[in-house]
Amino acid sequence: MNTDVRLRGIGMTSQRTRERLALRLREKGIVNERVLDVMRQVPRHLFVDEALATRAYEDISLPIGNGQTISAPFTVARMTEIVSQVQPSRVLEVGTGSGYQTAVLANLVPEVYSVERIGPLLDRARRLLAELRVRNVRFRLADGTLGWAEHGPFDAILAAAAPAEVPGALLKQLADGGVLVIPVGQDRKQRLITVHRRGQDFVRAELDPVTFVPMLTGTRR
Repeated sequence: MNTDVRLRGIGMTSQRTRERLALRLREKGIVNERVLDVMRQVPRHLFVDEALATRAYEDISLPIGNGQTISAPFTVARMTEIVSQVQPSRVLEVGTGSGYQTAVLANLVPEVYSVERIGPLLDRARRLLAELRVRNVRFRLADGTLGWAEHGPFDAILAAAAPAEVPGALLKQLADGGVLVIPVGQDRKQRLITVHRRGQDFVRAELDPVTFVPMLTGTRR
């Protein structure tokens, strides 16, 4: 089913449920009005399987195939809000997945570079964002632990998969004054962390406990 048909099928119900979602996000601590507005506008139901569309605006992660998930809306808003604090012009996303986080970033940042290691996911996300007329994203099938050096340094880097340790390549591609937002850890012992670059210093802070899929190396077509 094409995007226009799915949009008509959800209709006004989607607009009301997106407004309720934004209110829940505000209640949970999201304060950036631009982020909240984008969370209202991006149609999350298009980024999940049609069978799960009725659950798209619940604050939960959902499967998207290939052993991957779409992050819960609060997690997306939380990471986006952190990235927005540095007012980035260029952001690297590690783990395109469904393309939902990509679309949120693209509504706030002039240039988004998104890396995905699983070919079918990347192809689907690229098609969907093209249908939604999102034109400020460049995609690449690649090992996310390596980043995308030729387009760095990046004002912000957002990772949607959890390595055991922060990849050194991502730190090298972070611009002075920039921030890396990434889940780190294994299994149920992950935490969302930030790394701010100050010249040659990297200032790390631990935030919320989270659960993400592991960050794996290599690519899969």
